[in-house]
Parts: sequence; structure tokens; C-alpha cells
Amino acid sequence: MFTGIIEEVGHISGIKNGASSVRLTIAAKKILTDVGIGDSIAVNGTCLTVTQYTDKSFSADVMPESVRKTSLGELKQGSLVNLERALKVGSRLGGHIVSGHIDGTGTIIEKKPEDNAVIVTISVDKGLLRYIVKKGSVTIDGISLTVVDADYAEFSVSLIPHTASITTIGQKNTGASVNIETDILGKYVEKMLLMQKAESPQLSKINAEFLSENGF
Repeated sequence: MFTGIIEEVGHISGIKNGASSVRLTIAAKKILTDVGIGDSIAVNGTCLTVTQYTDKSFSADVMPESVRKTSLGELKQGSLVNLERALKVGSRLGGHIVSGHIDGTGTIIEKKPEDNAVIVTISVDKGLLRYIVKKGSVTIDGISLTVVDADYAEFSVSLIPHTASITTIGQKNTGASVNIETDILGKYVEKMLLMQKAESPQLSKINAEFLSENGF
């Protein structure tokens, strides 16, 4: 589990491509202070397992499913990546609950300055937008952000100067791909409602009509 609060930006120092997988070596500093084999580290929001490490870098395997679902397969030598270690019990949950399991990718279609902030608009598949709600939480390349607005084709977030300066998103231009993880709570609620309807349709009182009538 992660929180979406980026600890540092590392860079890709080595890439080894398999038939449909990738082995990444990532140069870093802060996150290596207590690293161990088998540790989970979120790389651009994707939970990866440390398989080797030195005092300057760590290596992790990206399986075919992760290559398909994320933008990790697009990384090149020298590419910058957001890094976060797994949450420790007792630590502050500064962002929101992040699993590190990417739902899909989006594309930055606009970056618009607004006073001290930058509004970033991202287009994503409609299947993901059902879980992205205005003022809700979303993870972009591992960064916990608040949704400014969302419709049926895109959503937007606002970057404060601090976030833009210490993560990779501030340097990405329009057309760039980003990893998206939607709020896990919404997916569980939807699953439970679907199961309830399937198992006991005559007992299910919570439906779209009920939610609409009660202001949801």
C-alpha cells in the first residue's frame, strides 16, 4: 500500500527487454536508505518488487500485464520516474489509499496556468472515468491528486508549484502518457452492489434510482 506522496524522482539507468516483459534498473538515493530484496516500490505509481540493489540503484521486473496496462514499457535510458516506498504502519496517510495497481493510462491533452497553479487535463478511457469524480482522489504516475472536474471523456487536476517541481508531471508536455489508478473504494462499492443485485435482486434497495433520489 502507498499514499501517493512522492519521495523522490529517480531515473532509468538500465533497461533489459524480454519478449513481452521489461527489467528496469533505477538510480535513486533516498528510497535506498533502507531497501531490501522483496520490498515494494511504486515506480510512476506501479508497484514493483525489488530483486537486486546497490547503494545507487535497484532493479525490478515488469511482467507482461504491467507492460500492457502501464506506460513503463515506454521508458528509455535516462527517463525520470516518481518513486515511493510502501507505507509503514503508523505513518501519516498524507495522500489517499493507493494500491500501486494501475487501471490504465491517460494522455495529457492540456496544461493551463492558473495563478500559482497549473490545470492539467487528461483524457482516459470511459471505463475509467466512471470511477473518477469531481473533488475525489486519483493517482497520476503515482501522485495523489484531487480531481478538479470530470466528464465523460476527460478529467482535470490542479498542480501546486511544490508538486510540479518535485515530481515528473510538471515536466511532461501535452501528448505524454501517464499511469492512472482510480480510487479503490469506488471499485469495491461497485462490486458489492453488483454482487448484492445478482445474489438477492428482490432484496436490493440500493440502485441508481435510489442513489439519485438521495442526492448521490
